[in-house]
Order: sequence, then structure tokens, then C-alpha cells
Amino acid sequence: MSETFVGAVPTDPSKRTWLIASSCAGAVGGIAAAVPFVSSFQPSERAKAAGAAVEADIAALKPGEKMTVEWRGKPVWIVRRTPEQLAALPKNDPQLADPNSQRKPSDQAPEYARNATRSIKPELLVVVGICTHLGCSPSDKLQAGPQPSLPDDWQGGFFCPCHGSTFDLAGRVFKNKPAPDNLEVPPHMYLSDTKLLIGEDRNA
Repeated sequence: MSETFVGAVPTDPSKRTWLIASSCAGAVGGIAAAVPFVSSFQPSERAKAAGAAVEADIAALKPGEKMTVEWRGKPVWIVRRTPEQLAALPKNDPQLADPNSQRKPSDQAPEYARNATRSIKPELLVVVGICTHLGCSPSDKLQAGPQPSLPDDWQGGFFCPCHGSTFDLAGRVFKNKPAPDNLEVPPHMYLSDTKLLIGEDRNA
């Protein structure tokens, strides 16, 4: 007995039902097979840990404020320093263990950040917010003036409550503190006046 097809679908109801069910099953199977293929284009956890560059929007960051972004699983601090904070940096030099980042220059800062402000743009500090002693995260002490656990002539910076290390607003460690080195300046570059890329510095 011959069959009649209309639009490539059998007119026999039972066979039409079978064909539709088979098509649906095939479509579901195709989608399931495609999921691993598509997911292969997503960054793996290993790739994320290796440290893809991270973009930061600093448009809303006001003078005297700090923001934090994550790069390679580490907090990276971005501080927009005020003119007063920049002017105060040289006052700290005699009290610092390594004011010019000379101990481990390649580890502490890229060449373009080995200057008085340890930055590309003087007003913007970019440092990894991890104490170089035992890996604690220091607290913000950005305001100048006497404060608990800090000297009376404090010019602003960061204080590590774990063991008392102090860093100025260029991320430089003070003398006679447990932390042996300045805070690390990560590779970074400016994509625009309001966009910062952390982890790459080809155009810095």
C-alpha cells in the first residue's frame, strides 16, 4: 500500500506521530551534543587562575577614593590620589625601607612605575593589596593625621593589622616593619581616560 506525503509529513496519523517524536529526540540530542562544544570556548578555571587581563572603569572614582578589582585571584587597589596626598609623598622618603623600589625592581613594579609616585599617571595608584610579609590584606588608612597604631605624622596609606606593617600612598613600606618589600604594582595600561586594563601593559 502506497503512502501519500504532504509537505514531507506522512498522512498516516501514527507514522506522523512517530516522525515528530523522532525529530524532537534528534533535536534534543543535537543540543546536548553541542553544549560541551560551546562550553569549550569559555575560559577554563585554569585560564582564569592564570590571570586574564581585567578591565576597570574608573570614571566614578573621585579624588581620595579607592576601588578594588580582582586579578589572578588577588585584590588590586586603584586609588585616585588628591594633590595634597601627592605632595606629601616625598615627606615619607626618609622613613621608608625602599623608597625607589630598588630591592626587587622587576618584582615590585614595571619600569614605567619606578618613579616618585610608582604610577603611570601621578594621581592614580595601582597596587596589589596584599602585604609582602605573610600575605594579609592591609586596611585603608588614607586620611592623614594621628590614628591608633600609626605615627602622629601619618601622611596617609595602608596599615596591616596582622603584624603592624605600614605602607604609604605609593605602596612603599616603612622601615623596621615585618614586610620586606613594597606593595606590588601589577602590569597595567590605560585604554582611555576612564578605562584601565590590569594584566597587560603593551602600550604603557
